[in-house]
Amino acid sequence: MWQNIEAAPADSILGLTEAFRNDPNPAKVNLGVGIYKDEQGATPILQCVKNAEARLIETEESKVYLPISGAPAYTENVQKLLFGEESEVISSKRAITAHAPGGTGALRMGAGLLKTFFPEAKVWVSTPTWANHTGIFSSTGFEIAHYPYYDETHRSVDFQAMLMSLRAVPEGDIVLLHACCHNPTGVDLTLEQWHQVVAIAQERNWIPFLDFAYQGFGVGTSEDRCAIELCAEAGIDFFVASSFSKNFGMYNERTGAITVVAANQASAAVALSHLKKTIRVVYSNPPAHGGLVAATILSDPELYDLWQQELQDMRERIIAMRVALVEGLSSRGVDQDFSFITEQSGMFSFSGLSDEIVAWLRKEKSIYVVGGGRINLAGLTASNIDYVCDAIAEALKS
Repeated sequence: MWQNIEAAPADSILGLTEAFRNDPNPAKVNLGVGIYKDEQGATPILQCVKNAEARLIETEESKVYLPISGAPAYTENVQKLLFGEESEVISSKRAITAHAPGGTGALRMGAGLLKTFFPEAKVWVSTPTWANHTGIFSSTGFEIAHYPYYDETHRSVDFQAMLMSLRAVPEGDIVLLHACCHNPTGVDLTLEQWHQVVAIAQERNWIPFLDFAYQGFGVGTSEDRCAIELCAEAGIDFFVASSFSKNFGMYNERTGAITVVAANQASAAVALSHLKKTIRVVYSNPPAHGGLVAATILSDPELYDLWQQELQDMRERIIAMRVALVEGLSSRGVDQDFSFITEQSGMFSFSGLSDEIVAWLRKEKSIYVVGGGRINLAGLTASNIDYVCDAIAEALKS
């Protein structure tokens, strides 16, 4: 049945990883896919995760299905992490949360729920945005529109253009926003800028949908949720897709959550009923293990403190690699100013490297970078930073 059908193109990011795996060059470096690497170039299992898993093995008594929305201990702790334990959103019970298969599953379930009740709405995404955003919302039948975000000339947010575009978004449309550690640019809004964006959402009555995949990779778990807190304080309806892939290192457990914030408890209950209906026809129930691990860590003070320390260590290593890359290029006499890389946050950087240089780095040096020049800083280590800096310097000078 497939003989007259062309193969689909490889995913722009995951396909890069496949090419990296097949590259025989022992000096190869993968700066593409967004996975944390430690100083040895490995993706470790956090000690807090191992400790929680050991506890689960000892105490788990059944593999029975979870509820459609997931284990209550998981969804409750997700909300505490998103809003803060003392948040009015939690005490008023106007937020509902469902355990989803990763951040991608959370986005997809939120999209499915919105499509049911806002079939004519458009989804507005930043220029640029994570490559999969468009596919996720398009697959649900949404038309995609774009708002300006990144100013390539100044390596910063083109905030005035962004505001102008958001003020023109029609009522009832959906605006996808990166809560922190913008992917792919690494350039985030300031607190004051978030105040202005939320005020426009209130005024124009469009629906904010916050993608929150990197909580704790910016400044800290509390500081990184400022956009969510501002939306909550504004009393508007909004969605949050969150993930524990990065900050817990549980990539293959596919542990995420979709949270819907409504005007009151009654409205939230209605939203949950329809979210469950959306989930039921896609995967019925979430996978248990990752959610139970996360709930165990978030509800135990000792494990929570260990997680916070391990998360800080990851965040600081990425920051150190940003500095090492900028200083390494400068010391090699590169004329171009790359200091903006140290001002970005999270795993990624829009490096400013052209597609021609990206292609040259892959072909000549087996250094894999996503088209557009997005670099995963976590792929840099003490053992490969000189090789990468030498290669970039050679490419820029040739």
